[in-house]
Amino acid sequence: MSKKTIKDVQLKGKKVLMRVDFNVPMKNGVITDTNRIVQALPTIKYALEQGAKLILFSHLGRVKEEADLAKNDLAPVANKLAELLGQPVLFINATRGEVLEQAIAQLQEGEVVMFQNTRYEDLVGKKESKNDPELGAYWASLGDVFVNDAFGTAHRDAASNTGIAAHVKGESVSGFLLEKEIKFIGGAVDNPVHPFVAILGGAKVSDKISVIENLLTKADKVMICGAMAYTFFKALGYEVGKSKCEKDFVDYAKGLLEKANGKIVLPVDVVVANPSDEDCAADFFGAIAKAETKVVKVTEIPADWQGLDCGPATIEAYKKELEGAKTVVWNGPAGVFEVEKFAVGTKSICETLANLEGATTIIGGGDSAAAAISMGYESKFSHISTGGGASLEYLEGKALPGVVCLDDK
Repeated sequence: MSKKTIKDVQLKGKKVLMRVDFNVPMKNGVITDTNRIVQALPTIKYALEQGAKLILFSHLGRVKEEADLAKNDLAPVANKLAELLGQPVLFINATRGEVLEQAIAQLQEGEVVMFQNTRYEDLVGKKESKNDPELGAYWASLGDVFVNDAFGTAHRDAASNTGIAAHVKGESVSGFLLEKEIKFIGGAVDNPVHPFVAILGGAKVSDKISVIENLLTKADKVMICGAMAYTFFKALGYEVGKSKCEKDFVDYAKGLLEKANGKIVLPVDVVVANPSDEDCAADFFGAIAKAETKVVKVTEIPADWQGLDCGPATIEAYKKELEGAKTVVWNGPAGVFEVEKFAVGTKSICETLANLEGATTIIGGGDSAAAAISMGYESKFSHISTGGGASLEYLEGKALPGVVCLDDK
């Protein structure tokens, strides 16, 4: 990595501003997945061991109106961090002002303060998300060194990353997590060991146009699964029934297939269900869970049925495609994995990659990461990204503002 890391700077006695990604899922004020907090611990612990006076900050959710403030309060996250860290974390319920400044002034070496959700600043004028220069300069004034360890927001030009880096008086460097993300995802895209296979799933072709185009120039195979496959089926002239299909991108999908030279691999069979429109409107997951299902060839999808997972023949075909692969990047589930009977395809990909000997296996964040973790495969992959949107943009070959702004070695 050509950017400076936290190991390249002196931290003892310095006020270290560290941007972390604690945008964790919560329900009724309770964190339901601590993965992003856990992934940040190595950088946090290193800074404290080096004698830093540590100032942590993160966003949580979106803040568009007053009601979003309580819903996206970071106080529960600070409490969970203290528990995982094994030491107190002083939480300041403010994003600027005298109380925050005094807390930072009183910090001792090896102590931690964490301030409120950076997106509270978006309530008026989107100052955080639109990289307000005054806000970036203010936050930069609170510390001596800036450490960005929030890969999940590295694709955003925000006051809490690029804004601080532009104004901080000391160095701007990466943390261990950001460094790891760049090493694995950047390495897979820029210098993969072949055979290189990409697996792309999820709902929309439109979300992954640039990813598909970029990976077709680098990968040996691009395997398509999930709901986005039905747009490709439509491009081939197949009936897709009530399956999700982006009609505006059918011609585009057809063009991709024509220029892919056989690199794109599509499912050969799918699991379909016939929930009523009324049931789906009321409770989609509940409706498909109780609906009748069957396996059909992709050329024989009934007009009033909906495709929700790949079928057994596809699972076996994809296993064969992955045999001998040395680099695999996976982004997007193979079906509606939230419902057990449509999680088979996603689970089979997890199992296949977990047992792929001698390969670097990378999950590019988002729903595929959530699925792998929920299914117990977290330790079976070379790397599971903490950033869905950032991973996608990196897979597209884009430069990430939150990385570009850091100091070069």
